[in-house]
Amino acid sequence: MKLGARIFKTGLAVMLSLYLAIWLQFDSPVFAALTAAFAVQPSIYRTFQTILDQVQANVIGAIIAVIFAVTFGHEPFVIAVVIVITIALILKLKLDTSTISIALVTIIVIMESPVENFVDFATDRFLLIMLGVVSAFLVNLVFIPPRYETKLYHKIVKNTEDIIQWLMLFIRRDANPQSLKKDLSRLNENLIKIDQLYLFYKEERNYFIRTRYAKARKIVLFRQMVATTKKAFTVLKNLERRSDYLHYLPDETQALIENQLHLLTTYHDRILLRYIGKVSPQCDHQINDELNEGKSALTDAFMAHYQDDNVDADAWSHLLPAISQLIEYQEQLEHLDHLVDSFFNYHQKANKVQINEMDE
Repeated sequence: MKLGARIFKTGLAVMLSLYLAIWLQFDSPVFAALTAAFAVQPSIYRTFQTILDQVQANVIGAIIAVIFAVTFGHEPFVIAVVIVITIALILKLKLDTSTISIALVTIIVIMESPVENFVDFATDRFLLIMLGVVSAFLVNLVFIPPRYETKLYHKIVKNTEDIIQWLMLFIRRDANPQSLKKDLSRLNENLIKIDQLYLFYKEERNYFIRTRYAKARKIVLFRQMVATTKKAFTVLKNLERRSDYLHYLPDETQALIENQLHLLTTYHDRILLRYIGKVSPQCDHQINDELNEGKSALTDAFMAHYQDDNVDADAWSHLLPAISQLIEYQEQLEHLDHLVDSFFNYHQKANKVQINEMDE
């Protein structure tokens, strides 16, 4: 089992909140720990982004809880009404939805039981909740900064390798149809996770001008990496959906598709490896020439097949989107190659790749 940085940060935040609550002599320090566990964020930027929302949501929940508890009592029905009103207000004010859980904790710990000095009791519990929020904020700010660049790169590479493997198996007619359909769902879920990682990486701020522009160039480059991997996935989906129509093509055209796919996937793999310095750019021009020749030969053969008297027009029209996606895949790769080339040829002192090896 792999333990990520967020797991350790959650443990540190809980520990810090308990120590602070005990040191400040609060009753029931467990409530501070509970809040700290909810308040941990995946990135430093989101820590700053949500801290104000967390404070506002807690204040809203505490005020409504006190008003309703004093006016209507502590019955479960009253607590439920307070929860509904608080959630509605948080959504109406467009606060971060992650603050809802913390606001609900605030409401429940304030309204859990009636006491004589209820206002003092509610204030004490509210300060405990805020102590948990502050503890999580400090841990997010100081401990274990996330390495989203490394995580994002390796996720892109792993998903791309899986897609390329299926493309090669499919074009050689070795792919198991049931396994491929099942794995398409997994690959799509991985792309969603990659989008989330890219968002976290994009959100991370640089506070030095010298590195800020280099980070902006990397954001553009990684965005294209993600787009190219998605295009490879689209090619795989299109071919899988039209597998029944591929055998209508002449053997020569099928061979051209196989050759073009082989060139495209090799090109894709080389670009990703080039970014971390494992491949030299010496052979890129040769691959580009072969790709352009293959594209021309494939499109000519596919159009010539349409002129054939024995052509199945329905099958040809169904295959047209798949051929189009192959061409778009090449265009995305060429754009990615251009970005990587520019990244290493310009601003060399500022542009630094910070990709570390990761255990999968």
